[in-house]
Amino acid sequence: MKSIWNRRSFLTSSVHLGLSTLTWPIWNAKRSQHKVSKGYFTVDFRKKHWWLIAPDGTPFFTIGINHIDPASLRYPENIKIWREKYDGSMTKWLTESVAPNLKEWGFNSVGWVQEVTVRQWRHSRAFTYEEYKSLGMPYCHLLPFTESHQWEQHTQHFDFESSAWEEWCDYVARSHCAELSADPNLIGYFYSDCPTWIHDRPVNEWRGPIYDPAQLKTEAGRNALSKLAQRYYKTTYDAIRRYDKNHLILGDRYEANAPIAEEVIEAALPYVDVLSFQDFRDPVAHLDQWYKKTGKPVLLADAAKIKWRTEPGEFTRNNGKWYADTLAKLHKNPGCVGFHLCGAYQRNKARRYGLLDEHENPDMENIKLIQAANQQISQWMEKEF
Repeated sequence: MKSIWNRRSFLTSSVHLGLSTLTWPIWNAKRSQHKVSKGYFTVDFRKKHWWLIAPDGTPFFTIGINHIDPASLRYPENIKIWREKYDGSMTKWLTESVAPNLKEWGFNSVGWVQEVTVRQWRHSRAFTYEEYKSLGMPYCHLLPFTESHQWEQHTQHFDFESSAWEEWCDYVARSHCAELSADPNLIGYFYSDCPTWIHDRPVNEWRGPIYDPAQLKTEAGRNALSKLAQRYYKTTYDAIRRYDKNHLILGDRYEANAPIAEEVIEAALPYVDVLSFQDFRDPVAHLDQWYKKTGKPVLLADAAKIKWRTEPGEFTRNNGKWYADTLAKLHKNPGCVGFHLCGAYQRNKARRYGLLDEHENPDMENIKLIQAANQQISQWMEKEF
């Protein structure tokens, strides 16, 4: 997709997104893959729409679910299910519960498996390569380059300009990417979940944002952020490509309703294949605007309509009607390549929502709505391609 505005005309036509105003031109979409990798997921523009392209060459719209953790079956009151039904085996649970249910519900991928453990604490671990193989579905994998997540309150920011940053990125890449590099089911790699580039939250106000937004009032400050962000994205990109030249780079999962610096996005564009967002307010409008401003494919990497402020012991449910409406509208966005539902697969006492409860009872009212919506998209894709 070619740029249709120059910088001057765009400056006079900026669009307010969330808490930030975009003031940069549309950019040409560009693959971070060295070439279109046969046998692996890539991206392509077909029939006036960006799509993920599956290893067999067919267009693919990723319909995924996030947060899949067997610890929800290991509470004292339900661990009997884990021990007797699944023999305490992660492999058996993935092959006999997770994969069959996701496929039956119409999901064609797994967006991100890590799950909330304790609120405002780190997520659970990622799956191993062997566990992904047991799942037997397309999936995305998050690389823990930096713990800059907006919900995380305990970790200091990394010094991106240090040699230790390069060393750490190489360690992460060889620990994760070297093992996953030949897996055709891997769609691509995420980075940080809602990184706090120029914003923070009350729980991590002590550390502040990665970069002081007050510095963006001057040209020198904006240039400094551009340089810092370029260092971040180039270092992560180079580390991945040393060990994996095959898979897509999905990058940071930006919080669409927090300030996002134009310098950060501009720095990311040459080094990612897709711009990924979390958005729990207005994802349809925001993703459309991001695509129109950048020309890059966009992915709704995390979203749901739920009651957030629950008390201990109070549970909430995903809204199947909202999901169906959102999925249908996103699929019509020519830049959108998928939607990953902020599940979870099975609720725990920290997140307090999920499509299954702790005893594996399904939320059939909402699952039926989600299932019908997913199947409608799949049937359209089969008909068109």
